[in-house]
Amino acid sequence: MKRIGFIDYFLDEGHANKYPEWIEQASGGTMKVTCAYGKIDAPNGRDNAGWCRDRGIELLPTIEAVIENSDCLVVLSPDHPEFHEELAWLPLQSGKPTFVDKTFAPDRLTAIKLIEWAAKNGTPFYSSSALRFAPEYAEALGKEIDTVCSQGPGKYANYAVHQIEPIVSLMGAGAKRVMSIGTMLTPALLIEFTHGRQATIHLIQGSPFLLTLQFEDGHSSRLAAEADFFAAFIDNLVQFFRSGISTVEPEETIAVITLIEYGSKAAQTPYQWIELPQGKFSE
Repeated sequence: MKRIGFIDYFLDEGHANKYPEWIEQASGGTMKVTCAYGKIDAPNGRDNAGWCRDRGIELLPTIEAVIENSDCLVVLSPDHPEFHEELAWLPLQSGKPTFVDKTFAPDRLTAIKLIEWAAKNGTPFYSSSALRFAPEYAEALGKEIDTVCSQGPGKYANYAVHQIEPIVSLMGAGAKRVMSIGTMLTPALLIEFTHGRQATIHLIQGSPFLLTLQFEDGHSSRLAAEADFFAAFIDNLVQFFRSGISTVEPEETIAVITLIEYGSKAAQTPYQWIELPQGKFSE
């Protein structure tokens, strides 16, 4: 059985509450979350000791102890990516397969630093929004796309990734510039990719996750993420822990974080293009 260690800002949060059961089920009982570390106790929930006691998971005092007692690692903190560098720094030099939850990093330079650190230390890793694995979106993979119109719910800070991640997976990492075209209530971005291709995202409260696509061969498609995309993501995570091979390219992770960061900057100057930095790694 592969032992999985959780590393989190605090443990009583939505993803940590669900992932242990899902991972054990998806792996047929061959993987189990056995230990965990939380930097602080949840401000409005169970303390770390109580969270672990309820789940039969060993609470360990340090990140080092979790690494030592695990075969695979999950760095969580899904709503506090500003702590990902601190929480992921030691895991990414461990050499053990490591998943870093969304949103991978608060900015492009931190994302590049962490990815280069993992490569330097030979640590297999990836990061992704679960929406990348929505079964319906797979219909468009590998097709030549002219335009993507995306919409979904939530606030920009922690939900923009759920629209930008699928767009990058479908359109590639070659975004050139971004423009804010939304309002305070409904943030929206226009993204220009290579060869004049475009994508838009719209964060509309209560909206389902939905893509409308225009393909270069002239036909169009409307894809709603209605199936269990978390189940598809957990299946992918289990395969990663088995093989040590990620299905998400680092260049795409950098592109996702770049778009989130520069999309936020674009909101300060609406309806003006903001050029995106190019190149894969060291800057």
